[in-house]
Parts: sequence; C-alpha cells; structure tokens
Amino acid sequence: MNAPIVHGGGITAAAAIYGGEVEHWLDLSTGINPCPVALPDVPVRTWHRLPDRHLIDRARVAAQTYYRSGDILPLPVPGTQSVIQLLPRLFELAGRVAVLAPTYGEYERAFRMAGHSVDLVAGLDDVGADHALVVIVNPNNPDGRVYAPERLIAFSEEMKASGGVVVVDEAFGDTCPQMSLAPFAARLPNVLISRSFGKFFGLAGLRLGFVVAAQPIAKRIEELLGPWAVSGPALSIATDLFASDPAAIQGRISERVGALRVVLEHRRLRIVGGTDLFALVDNEQAGQLHQHLCQHHILVRKFDYEPRWLRFGLAADVAGDRRLLNALQSYKS
Repeated sequence: MNAPIVHGGGITAAAAIYGGEVEHWLDLSTGINPCPVALPDVPVRTWHRLPDRHLIDRARVAAQTYYRSGDILPLPVPGTQSVIQLLPRLFELAGRVAVLAPTYGEYERAFRMAGHSVDLVAGLDDVGADHALVVIVNPNNPDGRVYAPERLIAFSEEMKASGGVVVVDEAFGDTCPQMSLAPFAARLPNVLISRSFGKFFGLAGLRLGFVVAAQPIAKRIEELLGPWAVSGPALSIATDLFASDPAAIQGRISERVGALRVVLEHRRLRIVGGTDLFALVDNEQAGQLHQHLCQHHILVRKFDYEPRWLRFGLAADVAGDRRLLNALQSYKS
C-alpha cells in the first residue's frame, strides 16, 4: 500500500499510451466542476507580497460564513491533500486507525507509511474499541454514501468518551450543505473536518482547502504547515468567491450531472452511486470499456480494487455529452 496511488486526471499518461494531444482529450476522470467560475480581480500587491495576516483573516471570516461553522474560523490549507499527509503527525494515537472503505486511498497510505495499523471497515458499526482514529469521507468517493450529521455527532461523542478522534472529509460537501458537520464542530473538540475549495468552484489548480476544527487541532496544523502555506492570490480569490451566490454554480452542476446520467442510462450502464460531481457505474466489462473510451481519447476513472467499477465525471457542455455518447454507442460488447 506504500506504492503511489493512481488518481483521476492522468491525461498526460493516457495520451502517452493512446496518442492524441492532451488538449484534445475529454477528461471525465475527476470529480471537479467542469465549468469553473469566473475569477475575481486579484490586486497586484497580492502577487507581489507574501500573504499578509489580514488576507488570511479575511479568508477565514468568509469561510466561516460560507461553511456555517459557528464560532470556529476555518483554517486555510494548501489543498486538503496536505492535511492528509499531516494526519499521522497531528495526533498521538494509542490504537489502530479505521478508514470507512472503499474510499479515497491516500488516507490508508498516509497512515501505513507512518507505521500505523489500518483497518478498512464497511461502516460505523464496524469500528471497534481498539480504533483510536476513524476516517469518514462524507459524501464518500466513489460511491456517494452519506451519513447524516446527527449520526456523525453521536458517533463522534462515542469516540470522544474513549479518547478517540474522528476525521470527516467533506471534499464533495458543497453540493449537499445540509449534510455538513461544520455547523456542529464547536461542540465536537475531537473532530477534524476538511473541505475542498477547488472541486465545487472548478478551481482545483488553486490548491486550496479549509479545515474546520477546534483551536488546538487547527493551531497544530498551522504549526506543521509553517508560514505562508497558502498563497495570497488563493486567499483573495476564496474571499471573493465565498461571498458569491452558490445557487448559480449548483444549478450548472445539476444540469451537467443530469446530462451525464441521461447518457449513461441511454447506454444502459448501471449507476450504483455517485455525487453531483460524478457517477459510479458497475459493469462486468469495465476494463474493456475503459480501454475503448481511451482509444476515443476520453478518460474515465477505473479502480484497481474493484475491476467492475468506472467513475464518470462531468463534461463541460453538450458537445462533451455527445462525444461521450458517440463513443459509448460505438462500443461492441
């Protein structure tokens, strides 16, 4: 499990095998909004100077309102992946780690590389007394499983009674804010909630995320990251976009995921899960179908741990939908 994990977005590697210019590939392998929002103006001084404290403070206040985190000021981080890398150093664990699986593989890898014992469990009921830290991706990637806040609150309080820690990854949480644990974080001192900025706004290249957690946890993360961890332009952009209307963004995403589902259902591909940013398909010929799509310069996400699964991200427009449909129609099973 220490080997690097193959993620979505590997267009360069796919083009090296199947040919074609990278720019001409249709990348449906990620769970990122394919219609990025318009960038707000970024003051020149923000590029010219190291990020001043007021930029960080403004971004934190804006995130507090957006994530509805109550008394907690979310901490900006250089992408939520950076927090995953820090987790083994962040907590002193006297027991094993449980990761609700299948899910984003970097959690298991980070803890195993740090020497921790990791158990992949199917659900909260499978967490045992010997588990000191539990990772829950909510909504889950790739199957879209969701736990209601009430269930997670009760579970976190149970873990707290035994000195345990709960990590809740809400990278895909923007499209279902009613399921977020962030509004309750102030009463959950043993919980770390991470939020991705780039997925919903379509700006993954900004490498920005936020952590909602009690002050001792947030302070420790800040110490481990060191000074100027997040760029000034990223902070400036986030501050402005947090104040924008998310309804328009959500509307476009809903339109795009609806179109994707129409294409997949038209080709009688069985959708077994997903979120508003991707659909998970179960098919006995998933491997052959993945290769066929690559030959048409369309990349979707396959999984080494479940060879029947393919994850389809969203196309940016009708032309992308039509291109996917045409490629699927040309597949001869």
